Amino acid sequence: MSAYGLLFSAVLRRLDSERAHRAAFGLIRAAGRVPGPRAVVRAAYAPAHPELRVRALGLDLPGPFGLAAGFDKNAEGIGPLAALGFDFVEVGTVTARPQPGNDRPRLFRLTPDRALVNRMGFNNDGADAVAARLARRPRQGPVVGVNIGKTKVVPEAEAAADYAAATERLAAHADYLVVNVSSPNTPGLRDLQAADRLRPLLAAVRAAADRATPARRVPLLVKIAPDLADEDIDAVADLAVEAGLDGIIATNTTVSREGLISNPRTVASTGAGGLSGAPLRDRSLAVLRRLHARAGDRLTLVGVGGIETADDAWRRILAGATLIQGYSGFVYAGPAWARAIHRGLAERLAASPYATLADAVGAEGRDRTR
Repeated sequence: MSAYGLLFSAVLRRLDSERAHRAAFGLIRAAGRVPGPRAVVRAAYAPAHPELRVRALGLDLPGPFGLAAGFDKNAEGIGPLAALGFDFVEVGTVTARPQPGNDRPRLFRLTPDRALVNRMGFNNDGADAVAARLARRPRQGPVVGVNIGKTKVVPEAEAAADYAAATERLAAHADYLVVNVSSPNTPGLRDLQAADRLRPLLAAVRAAADRATPARRVPLLVKIAPDLADEDIDAVADLAVEAGLDGIIATNTTVSREGLISNPRTVASTGAGGLSGAPLRDRSLAVLRRLHARAGDRLTLVGVGGIETADDAWRRILAGATLIQGYSGFVYAGPAWARAIHRGLAERLAASPYATLADAVGAEGRDRTR
């Protein structure tokens, strides 16, 4: 067992999940503030793999593997997280107004399943505070995405204006923007995934981003739930192409509890919330495959959900993902996780018939049609 595995078993898993997260993130940020330790961390955990470089969303990235939204909600540790090997960091979810989120406890581990359940409720410092923090980051820092959501107290009828308000504050500081309409922890939010409701919302966000950054077009993506019916996945893909979106992130957490091996009483005790981690692997992969079959290379697809190993990441690439993200695997695998993913991807690429990662994207579908 690794040193982190021992630490997790002996200490972290005995702590309240949210408290453990704050402690671990605090250590990451502290190490990243000091140039000496930061350089040591980067050398140990983020060795370069030039063969994994990718170009996506008009951006050049050192590799395809990023940290999903939810870990760094308030843009407090972007540099230190990049030093651990993440090729890009997505912060948020950020709302136009600050909000405390749902009552605690609201984050739980299902360790036998290597899964998490959260009902955080978009707890964050608000768009103004996060924008100010992002404005202070180095110009040559890592690629940063900003994930935006609806303020809880805002009625659904005013959702488009609320998203637009957050966008106007944040767009200038984002390398790309993500419209989150798929968290299960804000009442009514997932209803916004319906095409007739999503269309005006995306139009409002696009217009707000263009107003905020007239000299630069900020790439815009939408993040969808794994629980959508197949016809709804197709509708979102069609709408994304029609609306000129740059991509889709597949997928957010699930409300399903099917197939878990954890004690049913433990699962029931966690209550409502979104399930992430290994149990989400197959459904997220299926959604990704459907999106790629529907939209092909007209959209940049980002695969997330149940990615824990290099094999998981490689399957997403072959299924059509140009970029991949993770979060729950970080909790269970620890600080060497990104390094292991990169090493494994480099090995799989070298053993494959593809010269570059770009050649491998969607190869699974192409091979089936030959």
